[in-house]
Amino acid sequence: MTTSRRALSLAAAMAFPLAACSPAGYGQSEVASASAMPAEVPEPKAKNIILFIGDGMGVSTVTAARIYAGQKKGQSGEEYVLPFENFENVALVKTYNSNAQVPDSAGTASAMHTGVKTKIGVLGVGPDVVAGDCESGLANALPIFGESATERGLALGIVSTARITHATPASVYSRSPDRGWEADSAIPEDQRGRGCDDIAAQLVGSTFDVALGGGQAAFYGADLGGRRIASDANLPAEWSGRTGGTFVSTAAELASAPIDKPVLGLFSPSHMTYTVDRTKDSTEPTLTEMTEQAISRLKDDPEGYYLMVESGRIDHGHHAGQAGYALEEAVEFANAIQYAIENTNPEETLILVTADHSHVFTMSGYPRRGNDILGLVVSPEGGSAELAEATTATDGKPYTTLGYQNGPGAIANLAERPIPETGVHAHQQAAIPTRSETHGGEDVALYGQGPGADRVRGVIEQNVVYDIIVNALGWDD
Repeated sequence: MTTSRRALSLAAAMAFPLAACSPAGYGQSEVASASAMPAEVPEPKAKNIILFIGDGMGVSTVTAARIYAGQKKGQSGEEYVLPFENFENVALVKTYNSNAQVPDSAGTASAMHTGVKTKIGVLGVGPDVVAGDCESGLANALPIFGESATERGLALGIVSTARITHATPASVYSRSPDRGWEADSAIPEDQRGRGCDDIAAQLVGSTFDVALGGGQAAFYGADLGGRRIASDANLPAEWSGRTGGTFVSTAAELASAPIDKPVLGLFSPSHMTYTVDRTKDSTEPTLTEMTEQAISRLKDDPEGYYLMVESGRIDHGHHAGQAGYALEEAVEFANAIQYAIENTNPEETLILVTADHSHVFTMSGYPRRGNDILGLVVSPEGGSAELAEATTATDGKPYTTLGYQNGPGAIANLAERPIPETGVHAHQQAAIPTRSETHGGEDVALYGQGPGADRVRGVIEQNVVYDIIVNALGWDD
C-alpha cells in the first residue's frame, strides 16, 4: 500500500509542476521560527499527526464554547475546561493572508499545509498567483502536505463537516487559483481546458486512505442530482473502480465498510447538517463518529498517519449570526478531540488544535457569573448601580451577552422586538447590517500535545504550523 501511495503522489506532483516560490518569502517561517521557536529540536519524533481545525474558532468562540459546554452539564460554565485546554503548549497564531489583513479559510489553511502564506481565496499556490487564472496557478504551484505525507509512506485522512471540496479540507490535497472551483462547472469557460482540474476531480485523483464529509453535488452530474458538466458523471464510482476503495453515503455504510480498504464518504449534497438541526433518524455520522472511524482505519499503518479534522460549521453558524449554532458545533468538535486524546498514544501522536481564522464575535455587558451564555445580560448580584444600568441600551431595551460587529442580526428589524431573541436558534444582535457576518483578523490560538508540541509557543506566523508538523515528523530535509 505504501509503494502505490508513493507512486501515485509522485505522479500527481509531476502533473502539477512546482514553481520557484520561496517558502521564506512573505513574512514566512524563517523569520517567525527564529523569534518563536526553541533553540533545540526535541529528540522524540511523532509517528502520527492529527490537526484539528475549528473553522472560525477564535478565542472568543473558545471562551463562549467553554461556558456553553459547562452550562449544558449544569455548571455555571466559566470554570469548565475544554479537552484541548489541558494541553501544556499554547501559541498565538497570526492569520493574515499575503494580500489581506482579515483572511479567508483558503489562504489560511493553505499556509498550514504548504508552509507559505498566500493570497485570500486560493489553494496550494504561491502569493504571486493571479487569482482565477489557471496558467498562473500552474506556474505558482506549491508542495502540499497531503502529497508529501503519502509520498513518504504515511496514511492520509481528511474529515470535515463542510463539503469535502470546501477550502479547509481541500487545502490538504488540492491546488487551485480559485477556491470556488469545486466542480468542473464552476470553472469559467475561458479557464477550462488549460490544465486545471476542479477540486472534486483532484480529490478522487489523489491518494488518501479516508476522506469523509459533505458535498456530493460536486462529484455527480445532473442524472444523479449533481452539478458536474457531464450529466452522467459519477466520480465516486470512478474512484472505487480505480482504487478498489469503498464509497459510502450513510453512517451505517461507513461503520460496515472494510477496514483494510480506502473509504470515501460523502454524506450530504452540500455541507453536512448542523448539530442543532439533526433529527434522531439522521443518516449522517457526527464529527466524533467520523473521527473515530478515521483513527480506527489509520492507526495500524506501520509508517504512521496524518489526519486533518475540521469542524467546518462553526464558521457557518457565525456567518449566519447564530451563536448557538456555532457553539453546538464547537462542543461536538471538543467531543471529537476528546475521543482522539483517549484513543491515541501521546508518546507517538502529536495532536494540534487551532482555528484558521476568527470572527467578529464578542461577549459584553458585565453579566453575572453563570448567566445563560445565550441569554440576555443580567447584572451581578450586589453589583453597583452603574453595572445594573449597563444591562440595557440607551433606548432602554435589553441585549444579549453574545453579539457580532456585523451580520444579519442588524437587519432583522429589531426595533419591533422589545426583547431580543435568545436561545440556540436565535440570531444575535449585530452592529453593522451585512448579509453575512464576516471573519475577524485577530490572532487565533494553537494548542499542542505530543512529540514536537514544545514548539507550540510564543506568537507565530500561521505557516509555522506546517514547520511544527514536519519537524515533529523528523523531516529535516
